[in-house]
Amino acid sequence: MRTGILFDLDGTLWDSSEQVVESWNRVLDKSDDVDYLITREDMFSVMGKTMDQIMEILFPKLSSERRTELLKRCCEEEERFLAEKGAVLFPDLEDTLKTLYKDYDLFIVSNCQSGYIETFLEAHHMSGYIKDIECWGNTGKEKGENIRIIMKRNGLEHAVYVGDTQGDREAAALAGIPFIYASYGFGKAEQYDYVIRSLKELPGRLGEVVFA
Repeated sequence: MRTGILFDLDGTLWDSSEQVVESWNRVLDKSDDVDYLITREDMFSVMGKTMDQIMEILFPKLSSERRTELLKRCCEEEERFLAEKGAVLFPDLEDTLKTLYKDYDLFIVSNCQSGYIETFLEAHHMSGYIKDIECWGNTGKEKGENIRIIMKRNGLEHAVYVGDTQGDREAAALAGIPFIYASYGFGKAEQYDYVIRSLKELPGRLGEVVFA
């Protein structure tokens, strides 16, 4: 049975912050009940959280219903924008996936909305490397539960999660699998089982991993 390598997306495989901010601000600029635009710093501050948590933090004065409506419009514009322009891939991404694909099954689990992972895969032609995906937008569940869903759905007995935040570490712990901290990403992880400073280090580091 093959081992699964599960990846976070934002801050681990790509940086879409500039594109997300630009697309969201197109919507916010036309919204009468929002009197400010967001920045990349705003977006970095909420990376790793679920989409409903992000909206509550960024737009605390709006009602829950209004935040839901605004999120839908922002996500639609974001996906159109990313599908057309893509975003910034971290160095050596495709070469790393191509190497790992020979020996491992590869997956993506993110706290994003439905359609976001698919946009990444399609815009950068990565679908052939990724066996399955899951996200908050599909299940309404947080990352640790979605890792469990992926593992059960694909019959994985052994897996590791690669991400860049403490939340990623906690998700891996909830799922009972090791965590590899991508220290080149956006976030910080206070605890981790292994660390990589770049994606190209990952294949070599996996030789040291004691899989759960």
